[in-house]
Amino acid sequence: MARGGGRSPFQITLRASERQFLKALTRRGTAPHRQVTRAKIVLLAAAGWTNQGIARKLGLAVNTVGKWRKRFSQEGVDGLRDRKRPGRPRAFPAAVIAACKAIACELPATRGIPLGRWSLAELRTEILATGMVDEVSTTTLWRWLDEDPIKPWRHHAWIFPRDPDFAAKAGVVLDLYQGGFEGCPLTGDQYVISADEKTSIQARCRCHPTLPPGQARVMRVEHEYERGGALAYLAAWDVHQARLFGRCEPTTGIEPFGRLVEQVMSSEPYASAERVFWIVDNGSSHRGQASVDRLEGAWKNLRLVHLPIHASWLNQVELVFSVIQRKVLTPNDFLDLAEVERRLLAFQRRYQQTAMPFDWRYTRADLDRLLRRLDEHEHLGAAA
Repeated sequence: MARGGGRSPFQITLRASERQFLKALTRRGTAPHRQVTRAKIVLLAAAGWTNQGIARKLGLAVNTVGKWRKRFSQEGVDGLRDRKRPGRPRAFPAAVIAACKAIACELPATRGIPLGRWSLAELRTEILATGMVDEVSTTTLWRWLDEDPIKPWRHHAWIFPRDPDFAAKAGVVLDLYQGGFEGCPLTGDQYVISADEKTSIQARCRCHPTLPPGQARVMRVEHEYERGGALAYLAAWDVHQARLFGRCEPTTGIEPFGRLVEQVMSSEPYASAERVFWIVDNGSSHRGQASVDRLEGAWKNLRLVHLPIHASWLNQVELVFSVIQRKVLTPNDFLDLAEVERRLLAFQRRYQQTAMPFDWRYTRADLDRLLRRLDEHEHLGAAA
């Protein structure tokens, strides 16, 4: 319904995708204010508001509203972006900009600054202290850094492979994912299981009930809670058949993991299979040669395959745990451990109905490239 007088010749009808994008933009806390305002203008215009009505509601000039209505009408979402403005050349030489970026890419500690990483304000202070420039704004620094492929404000945790047999052990696992073992393809009577434990799943009873989403309100979860204990979820994922087995236990250990193995191996088709490969990490429940002797001795067709140390990222069951964390355990709001167990096992049954094998594309070739790159970095570091 139109609000105010004067009908614009640029009428706007939004596609569902455009409406969804604009609404998401208005709710994004990190979006620039000008972009949020333009999105609101378009949404109101699509709802039938006139330029005068939109201007009054948003506290803008009528000409501003008309400008962005016209831009969107003619160019769509792209029309809401800032255009490059002609004007005087940049006031800072390229060498100065490059030097500022170089400082941004240094760890502050190398310059005697007691910081974990730079903020724009701290970076500006350090650049001014060098005497390279008399003045520069944090906005200008942000523009320089934002347009560069290197994003020094980001960080990524990593760990260097230290298992001397990393390539050999990881290669066996990657071959199994690709459907092969020791140079031969797996037969239809051989299966690959990825297994692990998700520990310390807490039952957090909130002091006030969680409120569902409502008009102009996201879901609200009370910050305070009472602890109701913790349990472990043990899971086994059939890599190629997309079958999920799981159980809840008070804690992890050799006996709980043995019960998971029994749960799988006593059911078909695994009980009568030619071979069932179990891929596990080096957790205490299934570590070392003792675990091989114990499990392969109990199940004659079981073959235990250990991942290298610090290689849980190669264990496909971790993908299942990621799904469970996002869909079942976040936010953590359970009355007690019994409710945690009921939901986990109910989700397991639900997930099983539509589960598909993961589209695993990481192969031996990718692993070889990674190890070569790490080896080159190590040699360069030693040479330096």
